[in-house]
Amino acid sequence: MRLHHVAYVVPDLDAALPDFTGRFGMTEVVREVMDAQGVEALMMRAGDGFVELIRPLDPEGPIARFLETRGGGLHHVAYAVNDIARTLHGLAEQGVELIDPEPRVGLGGHLVAFIHPRSGHGALTELVQEAH
Repeated sequence: MRLHHVAYVVPDLDAALPDFTGRFGMTEVVREVMDAQGVEALMMRAGDGFVELIRPLDPEGPIARFLETRGGGLHHVAYAVNDIARTLHGLAEQGVELIDPEPRVGLGGHLVAFIHPRSGHGALTELVQEAH
């Protein structure tokens, strides 16, 4: 397991992007509209890891609520795993509260699943199995 990315919620991807590319030299690697999640997201390379920016498209969705109540900012931390299904099974056996008991397709075609903040020391945690 290794740190994969950290994600920020922002109201406007294009307005936020120069802050990361200009100030920190990150480069955009993928941008997608993910209708099922009601968001548009982009991933930037940051050294050996990534930074994700997410903006809400669904005004009633959880990302829009996060932006409205918190004004945006740090949303989650993600860890890369080799076998997400096996990892989720092991976590469930340990009593970890999973938002996604089964992996789903996320940004860039990776398999992803989220762990509830109640089981993540107050932080939303994502697991990522990279697509090859």
